[in-house]
Amino acid sequence: MSFEINKSVKWVGKIDWELKKFHGDELSTNRGSSYNSYLIQDEKIALIDCIWTPFAKEFVTNLKKEIDLNKIDYIIANHGEPDHSGALPELMREIPNTPIYCTANAMKSLKGQYHQDWNFVPVKTGDKLSLGSKEFIFIEARMLHWPDTMFTYLTGDNILFSNDGFGQHLASEHMFNDLVDQAELYHEALKYYANILTPFSKFVENKITEILSFNLPVDMICPSHGLIWRDNPLQIVDKYMAWAKDYQENQISIIYDTMWNSTKKMAEQIAAGIKLSDKDVTVKLFNCNSTHADKNDIITEVFKSKAILVGSPTINKGISFAVAGILEMIKGLAFKNKKGAAFGSYGWSGENTKLISTELEHAKFELLNEGLRVTWSPDDEALIKCQEFGQTIGEALK
Repeated sequence: MSFEINKSVKWVGKIDWELKKFHGDELSTNRGSSYNSYLIQDEKIALIDCIWTPFAKEFVTNLKKEIDLNKIDYIIANHGEPDHSGALPELMREIPNTPIYCTANAMKSLKGQYHQDWNFVPVKTGDKLSLGSKEFIFIEARMLHWPDTMFTYLTGDNILFSNDGFGQHLASEHMFNDLVDQAELYHEALKYYANILTPFSKFVENKITEILSFNLPVDMICPSHGLIWRDNPLQIVDKYMAWAKDYQENQISIIYDTMWNSTKKMAEQIAAGIKLSDKDVTVKLFNCNSTHADKNDIITEVFKSKAILVGSPTINKGISFAVAGILEMIKGLAFKNKKGAAFGSYGWSGENTKLISTELEHAKFELLNEGLRVTWSPDDEALIKCQEFGQTIGEALK
């Protein structure tokens, strides 16, 4: 499959309908994804990015149907991660001397992964490459989301090839933003940002500010995953700027695990207490060890929340595996300007709330209180305490 984006730019990537996990098992991709590669034909011919290794032979075979590979003058590698570069060795076996334009860090990445000394041409922000009637302008985009990333801007057509920036893991037969369900599109765009780009929000803000200062017209944004932004393309840029600035909504998320439903009962009563104190706040509950739980969807809700409450029973003087895993993800994503508190039931030793509170502090969350512990299964009196705990938190966060 290929399709024309305009008279000189063609999409030559791969839609992966079956993809359900990514980055090993770190990221859920419940709606599939696409690996976007672009063929630009002017007086000179260039290929921007390749696709993932499992589809390398298919990619090269299909590319041969579009063009004589020996006519490709330039390869642009915006990022060295295997989902973008995996087909490069297969392609370079066919055209081994074709120059590869990339950042100096991308050159290190590609050499480190594929152990080939191809014809690399390192570039930096502001460097240009003529295609004849048009030219590429390269823009380094360090830490969006790897140190090697860059964007490539095509003059004349005013297209920004943004690699991982502004993308989504979303498979669709309609590859343009104006042709799909907008709620679905923005859910996947937000999930992508929350789970991948959050730690680099300051880099995102600074890079967007820099790009806007160039005053380059942008008629289209072509990322390396998901849909192409052709209708009001700067709408996603505006969203990124909002998401990069310690984003939060009027939401509190309650994340818990439970052994015998005691901590679950606490979570439900805490939620009820919050709503008693603030009818306008959105409260969401997540059993992170449920068979239906998606850790990346939970992280997306943490991103949206102004505060999270985390609950676990005490297990072997510790907390549950599922809660510990979510807390580790939260810590790594370096959320800013968020608050938190701990709760949970226990039978004997009761270290749970202290351990959770410590992890929240390590993740730079401001603690709302010392947490709430309940012994065994909560009775009516304990459930009232849970509700009061929720009310206190709701009032504090108004």
